[in-house]
Amino acid sequence: MKKIEAIIKPFKLDDVRAALSEVGIAGMTVSEVKGFGRQRGHTELYRGAEYMVDFLPKVKLEIVVADDDVDRCVEAIIETAQTGKIGDGKIFVSGVERVIRIRTGEENEDAI
Repeated sequence: MKKIEAIIKPFKLDDVRAALSEVGIAGMTVSEVKGFGRQRGHTELYRGAEYMVDFLPKVKLEIVVADDDVDRCVEAIIETAQTGKIGDGKIFVSGVERVIRIRTGEENEDAI
């Protein structure tokens, strides 16, 4: 099993969720986060004064999937979240040793 963490632009969330649903992903965790990468924030003007916005709003998706589903999920996220502009985000894939569904006690792929 693998955990896919994707950090994307907030306005892309609905499109990514729909694309993941089409490839068979039924559940995910979504968090509102702030951060920056190479874009290093930007400057804005407020009441005539310019100030630096260091942390930009992003959305973080967390999905645990079977090993066979990883490539389809990653491709779906890339195809729908990509704008071609700086700040599109990142995808991290890492291993998951064990999953337990609290309600039933099911484990691993049965618990996904």
